[in-house]
Amino acid sequence: MVEIKTDASLDAMREAGRVVAAALAATQEAAAVGVSLRELDEVARAVLAEAGATSPFLGYRPHFAPTPFPAVICASVNDAIVHGIPDGYRLRDGDLVSIDCGAIVDGWAGDAAVSFIVGTPRPADQRLVETTRQALAAGIEAAVVGARMGDISHAIGTVARAAGYGIMEDYGGHGIGRSMHEDPSVPNEGRPGRGYRLRHGLVLAIEPMFTAGGRDAYITDPDGWTLRTVDGSRAAHSEHTVAITEDGPRVLTAL
Repeated sequence: MVEIKTDASLDAMREAGRVVAAALAATQEAAAVGVSLRELDEVARAVLAEAGATSPFLGYRPHFAPTPFPAVICASVNDAIVHGIPDGYRLRDGDLVSIDCGAIVDGWAGDAAVSFIVGTPRPADQRLVETTRQALAAGIEAAVVGARMGDISHAIGTVARAAGYGIMEDYGGHGIGRSMHEDPSVPNEGRPGRGYRLRHGLVLAIEPMFTAGGRDAYITDPDGWTLRTVDGSRAAHSEHTVAITEDGPRVLTAL
């Protein structure tokens, strides 16, 4: 069931979004050659704790997962697309890192992700990261009252395909509110003018996930969580929680 939020609820979700934005900013600032993914998780934990927020990621166990998720961020490096578990891996020069983070404040959730390069960037990685950001911006621009879900999906997919990138099968964005994952789903590719009609008060987590090799398939690590490209190519992930309003899209996880 799709839940439409009140304006007061949108303001409350903005507070959760501020915490997510702060956690992502702190995590990206801490990311440097030699820093472990587990240390980045500790940085995000500290931001959430200081804000009095809890994590919707920690202990989360969807139907596909063999174990509850053990961290407050997903940390996916290079060919890992999403859901990477922060561990003792220490960042190396040129690593492409995607950090996904959520927060719950007063019962409302926020969810966002950012990709960046540690140390010396490779031009191909810079292009991948920037294109994923551009696709997110295009998806947000299409998130207006009266449009259809397919308009968001088409905007994202058009950017990916024009760049020659793959779009992860079976995964995309989602509704968000009292729970991190709510209806409706937000595919990263679709036909314009089709699907759920967007209304004031609908809140969506819009999240392009692109693979440099151009293939849509993925493989799952033995941990049951980390999803990787099938060809070893690199991936990027960009996400914001966005409210549909009569005044245009409102990005609730902006810094």
